[in-house]
Amino acid sequence: MRANRHTLLIGTRGSRLARIQAKTVREMLSSLHPERAWLLREIRSEGDVQRRASLASIGGRGVFVKALEDKLLAGDIDLAVHSLKDMPTRLATGLKIGAVPPREDARDALVSRGGLALDDLPKGAVVGTGSARRRAQLLAYRSDLVIRDVRGNVDTRLRKLKNGSYDALILAAAALIRLRRTSTVSQNLPLALMLPAAGQGALAVEVRESDDEVMQLV
Repeated sequence: MRANRHTLLIGTRGSRLARIQAKTVREMLSSLHPERAWLLREIRSEGDVQRRASLASIGGRGVFVKALEDKLLAGDIDLAVHSLKDMPTRLATGLKIGAVPPREDARDALVSRGGLALDDLPKGAVVGTGSARRRAQLLAYRSDLVIRDVRGNVDTRLRKLKNGSYDALILAAAALIRLRRTSTVSQNLPLALMLPAAGQGALAVEVRESDDEVMQLV
């Protein structure tokens, strides 16, 4: 554990969305504990490094979490901010979720060229998603669609849509809200059509089980 506990380090991935999410948590903590200094520390995950590989081939969504957990266990950071949907069912030994801030919109959003809703996409339209859950539900609703894997952060995916690599994308509504990209949304998919991932739209603040001081702060 670090010696200087006046300044507390918040671990985050380096993407724009991850930084926005970590800054949201930092603002909450700064408001609650203005006597402390809360600093962000960016950490690259395996999922950020291997952007071309499918998530399934590199370990699923847990790859976005492990690098931060390793730094947390090593004492290099004091807490870590994750998207709750990326968290594994079982946390690493010695860690726990200390707080879950108010949840954002949990739905999935369709972003399409021309602003078409899901029912209006032409037969054979190419829809990008890296999620097996979204793929299965899309094909159950419209088996005529072509579902292709897509990786990269939200801005990268939107560029791929714009350049014609896809006719539409499925993205988390919460991500688009936090990035202030809601103008790109063609349709927020109803829950009866597209059930979101567990924890989607929520953030998780992860801490060490043994760190009573930080646990009290969060």
